[in-house]
Amino acid sequence: MTSPRYPLIVEAVAALPVRSCVIDGEAVACDGTGLSIFEKRRWRHHDGHVFMWSFDLLELNGQDLPREPIEVRKATLASVLRSCRAGLQFNQHLEQSGDIVFRHACKMGLEGIVSKRLGSRYVSGRSPHWLKLKNPSHPAVKREFEEDWGRTQALWTPQPTH
Repeated sequence: MTSPRYPLIVEAVAALPVRSCVIDGEAVACDGTGLSIFEKRRWRHHDGHVFMWSFDLLELNGQDLPREPIEVRKATLASVLRSCRAGLQFNQHLEQSGDIVFRHACKMGLEGIVSKRLGSRYVSGRSPHWLKLKNPSHPAVKREFEEDWGRTQALWTPQPTH
C-alpha cells in the first residue's frame, strides 16, 4: 500500500499488527529544530518526511471505541503504536495543569495545545469536553486571525442611511 501524498504515514499504518484501525491524528512536517510548521505541509502534495501525531484511537480490529473514556483509548493506542515505524508518533498525555502546559508550549514557539477532559468519550467536531488553545504570538495564528479579519471586513459593508 502506498500513498502519493504521505507515504511514510501509510507505510507505518500498513505495518501495524492489527486487522483494522481508525486513528485520529494530524499530519505534521517539521523544520530543522523539530517544530511543526504548517506551511511546510500545506503546499506539499507529496512528502516522504511528513509523519502523523497520533492522539486518539476510534476503532481497532472491528471494535468501535468512541464510547470508551479517553484514558482507555489512549492506553490502547499507546499499546498499538509501541513498536511502530517513524510515520506514526504517539502524542503523550500530559497530566500537568493546562495553563502550565499552554505557557510552556507558547515559550517553545508551538502553535497551541488541545486539552481533553479525563473520562470523556470521543465526539466528532467541537465538544465541551475538549479545548483548543492557540498561541497568539505564533505566526500561523496571527495569519489566521488576519485572514479571518479580512473576510469579516469584506462581508460587512456599511449601508447608506436614508
